[in-house]
Amino acid sequence: MRIAVFDSKPYDQQSLNHANADHGHELVFFDDRLNRQTVPLATGFDVVCPFVNDRLDATTIAVLARLGVGHIALRCAGYNGVDLAAAKEHGIVVTRVPAYSPEAVAEHVFALLLTLIRKTHRAYNRVRDGNFSLDGLEGINLSGRTFGVVGAGKIGRAAIRIARGFGMQVLAYDRSPDRSFETELGCRFVTQAELLAQADVISLHAPLFPETRHMISAESLATMKPGAIIINTSRGGLIDSAALIDALKDGKLGGVGLDVYEYEEGVFFEDLSGQALQDDMLARLTTFPNVVITSHQGYLTREALTNIADTVIENVRAFAAGEALLNAVAA
Repeated sequence: MRIAVFDSKPYDQQSLNHANADHGHELVFFDDRLNRQTVPLATGFDVVCPFVNDRLDATTIAVLARLGVGHIALRCAGYNGVDLAAAKEHGIVVTRVPAYSPEAVAEHVFALLLTLIRKTHRAYNRVRDGNFSLDGLEGINLSGRTFGVVGAGKIGRAAIRIARGFGMQVLAYDRSPDRSFETELGCRFVTQAELLAQADVISLHAPLFPETRHMISAESLATMKPGAIIINTSRGGLIDSAALIDALKDGKLGGVGLDVYEYEEGVFFEDLSGQALQDDMLARLTTFPNVVITSHQGYLTREALTNIADTVIENVRAFAAGEALLNAVAA
């Protein structure tokens, strides 16, 4: 199979080439994100391999079908950037990577959280400037506080295990709660409203659907504890960024850790250090001392990259062989 890999970085090329070593597919890597403007690059390919911020709308998919592409092999878990109905209409199958080292993302939750509560980002900058004072660096303990997980899938459950290791009480919300996890993980399932009102730390692990978009809104922010901390390593659209900025300005929140952002497309994964940041909301978020932002790197561990590449190549192998696609996404 000829596979066009879009929005690729050196680490993608390395991991996919390694996974493909025993399969012999032809991999061609493009820096460009796949969208209406770049879709002609898919000419002559059997498979396209887009990433999380590529946009495969109905127009793009129609062109892919005319070009003879039969398989969209996503190398991410989220598929909200793909018009699944259009793919079905044109007979293009869509697969994804449903799980890739859940621990990688869950551990990044606590990298963000510990940075916020112990102010290590501020301490690091001080020491580099020769300032060894401790004024203003007072933190809080995690032990004994309440950790709330919105979305108790594989990543959410991994985060719960880590939180329990810190001695935290854990609340969880899921649309389809599995009560067996309460005993296994030492958590308690509650409603979303109860979780938002009671948790000291709220960690988002929900997929982005129309019904979950802006689940963190002005209304839900108003119900949270004063000083609550929000961590989002899932999808940027779960949070209304304008409402978040208002809550930060009002001093409502104790901290915010973001590995994803509502309007990250065209910004995250790119080096924009030589130019002015054009997104005013993102620029404003970076000015708050109690906000830590990373550029969608929660998944970026050696183990996760290997898992992603192996699953992508296995999805392509099954497609080429005409086998059932275990990771297919249906409209």
